[in-house]
Amino acid sequence: MMQSPAPLTVLGLVALATTAIVCGDTAGKLLTGAGVQPLFVAWSRFALAALLLFWMLGLGPAGLGRLLDWRLILRAALIVGAIASILTALRTEPIANVFGAFFIGPIVAYVLSALLLGESVSWARTVMLALGFAGVLLVVRPGGEMGTGMIFAVLAGTLYGSYLAATRWLTAFYPPPFLLGSQLLIGAVLLLPAGLASIPASTDLRVWVLVIVSSLASAFGNYLLVVVNRTTPATVSAPLIYFQLIAATVIGFLVFGDWPEPLTPLGLAVIFASGVGGLALVPRR
Repeated sequence: MMQSPAPLTVLGLVALATTAIVCGDTAGKLLTGAGVQPLFVAWSRFALAALLLFWMLGLGPAGLGRLLDWRLILRAALIVGAIASILTALRTEPIANVFGAFFIGPIVAYVLSALLLGESVSWARTVMLALGFAGVLLVVRPGGEMGTGMIFAVLAGTLYGSYLAATRWLTAFYPPPFLLGSQLLIGAVLLLPAGLASIPASTDLRVWVLVIVSSLASAFGNYLLVVVNRTTPATVSAPLIYFQLIAATVIGFLVFGDWPEPLTPLGLAVIFASGVGGLALVPRR
């Protein structure tokens, strides 16, 4: 049985992974802002990464037959839905707000991992997740002010949390490179019709550079999360995903000049505090 890495190692890997994912989504927001359809951005992200990393990720002839495993298809469908939803949300909402709503995901992962995978829970961690959920509500502010973009952000977080739990489930059966490769290839197939129907006519080189950045940054970040989930229970690693908020807020301000509305910084701070609290509860080994 693989030994769980030290908490600071887990923190470093998750921080690097989440920053890479935010960079990929920032490139996606720039693309959709330039008129590129979200479903094309999502499809190109899966297809290009699968093409470039095909052999490295164990997707040779011997591995292709295993892609028909319904569990792999379900997991890939969850991340496809999450990425398509978050790219749709980013078309109309500031990136920090979207990621604030998106952080319902760790709560979903925590609950599903406890209920379906039998992972241990504690009152202290549950309180930290409840605190994080309160922060999400401050960001989302359900009601009259909640636009369509925020609804897609919450949907993205729900699907992503389910994906995290599915990843933890399947790491007992498949190595991390194959899990990443399977989601890329299956995702590319699932999105193929929509992707081909929405290929941009632009000849601007910057558009295609952004397509590459969006794809590779997201693939790298998700690969690191797969590695973390292989040795760390989702009830421990899920709260650390909150560190994505730092990158989302900083990059959103630097790239788009977005500064959250008055209640949003408070919500982001509460979410971040719950993530730090979750890290403090990780048992030393």
